[in-house]
Amino acid sequence: MLHPISISDLKFNPFDLIGKDWYLVTSGTPDNYNTMTASWGTMGIFWGKPVVNTFIRPQRYTHEFIEKNDLYTISFFHKDMRPALQLCGSKSGRDIDKAAATGLKPMAVEGTTTFEQARLVLVCKKLYDYHIDPAHFIGSAKELDQKWYPQKDYHHCYFGEIIAVYSE
Repeated sequence: MLHPISISDLKFNPFDLIGKDWYLVTSGTPDNYNTMTASWGTMGIFWGKPVVNTFIRPQRYTHEFIEKNDLYTISFFHKDMRPALQLCGSKSGRDIDKAAATGLKPMAVEGTTTFEQARLVLVCKKLYDYHIDPAHFIGSAKELDQKWYPQKDYHHCYFGEIIAVYSE
C-alpha cells in the first residue's frame, strides 16, 4: 500500500533506479491514461525545484497524454514486475490494454495515475519541455545522433517538478 512521504526521505541511486530497474511514465486519469516503460531520465535540482527529466519519442502514445495533461507519474516497481515493464515498453496502448495484459492495477494519485503495485511513485508537474536538436550534439557526441536516432525521431524532454512522493 502506498503512502505519502517527504522527498527528503528518498534514499536511492538514480543510476540504478532509472537505468537498471526502469520505470513507468504514466499520464491521464485511471479511466483514460497511457503508460510506457522508460530507462532514460535524470533527477536533480533545477530552478530551485526537485525535478525529473523524462524523455519520450513523439510517436509514442504516452506522448499524447503527457502533452494533454499537466501531471504525470514516474513509478518504480520490484523486480518481479519486470515482465510487466517489458510488455509496457514493447507494446502500444493504442493496440492493447496494458493493464489487462500485465495485471497492473491503475489508481488515482494527486490528479493523475499510477499503479497499486508500485513501490515508489514520483508525481510530477510539467515545468518545461524541449525536443532534442541534432544541431546541438558536440564533437564526438555527434555519433550519438546516428546511433540513437537513425529514424530522426528525436526525444521530447519534459522537466517535471516532483510535487508528491509515495512509497510502500
